[in-house]
Amino acid sequence: MSRMGDVLAGFHAAWEFESDSVLIRYERGIRTPKLFQALGERRVPLEAIAGVTLTRGKRGTVVLRVEPRPGADPLMEAAAGQLKESGDPYRLVLPAEREVLAEYYADELRTLLTESGPADRFLVKPPEGPLSFKAYDGKATFDGRTVNFRWFWTGASSAKWKAGDQSFSVGELNGVEWRSPEVFEGHLRLLRRDAEMSAAQADQDPAAVVFGLGYGPVHESLPFAAAVLAAVRTSSPVAAVPAPRRDPADIAERIRHLGELHQAGLVTDEEFSVKKAELLSEL
Repeated sequence: MSRMGDVLAGFHAAWEFESDSVLIRYERGIRTPKLFQALGERRVPLEAIAGVTLTRGKRGTVVLRVEPRPGADPLMEAAAGQLKESGDPYRLVLPAEREVLAEYYADELRTLLTESGPADRFLVKPPEGPLSFKAYDGKATFDGRTVNFRWFWTGASSAKWKAGDQSFSVGELNGVEWRSPEVFEGHLRLLRRDAEMSAAQADQDPAAVVFGLGYGPVHESLPFAAAVLAAVRTSSPVAAVPAPRRDPADIAERIRHLGELHQAGLVTDEEFSVKKAELLSEL
């Protein structure tokens, strides 16, 4: 840019233009989309940008947008085109009277762009958090190396209870499938290297958690998915880390629930015996 450190402030965000990047700082407040608040700020290297557009917006506004290169940003890769326009972190909405200024910065950016086409690696850092969220049927956590699903007895299907809580090292994974909670059958599914794409419904797949009203909202589950995806892309297959010993009270509660499923006819005698033995072995 002609002057390093120039700042262009719009609704919900401000862009700071540097010689090699655009630093996007998102505002906090009740009117700011929750995804923006969760992201906080993002530095977008110029090599991650394919183009710049300036268009007329709604109700006396203009919209400045940078177009990330395919494969450059784990957040956008995980979103896979499912974000609403208002939730696009690469849009800066400005009052119409600032159109001339916005056009100036758009032209300045265009002169600095030298890359196009898909990126061969992630160029934008993944979100730092959140690293856990509550889905409808379980809690998902990620520590940078391992994804854990712990099922809720109030929401998890009998298939997931039979399988037990799940733990996946990033080396076991090939990718992440995120289906927005704002559409039907929203879920987060882990794609394993040693398995074909699961045809099972997400509520029956132990490698997936299901979203629902108030569970797995975009601002929690999408940054989570992006962080896992970025870790997967930079990892090599490694052996799974053995699960730690469980709390005896937790084991007792799970055996109790397993017994309820057995009495209801959802679990066979053999399945009940096998699963009960597995749980007892974790003590």
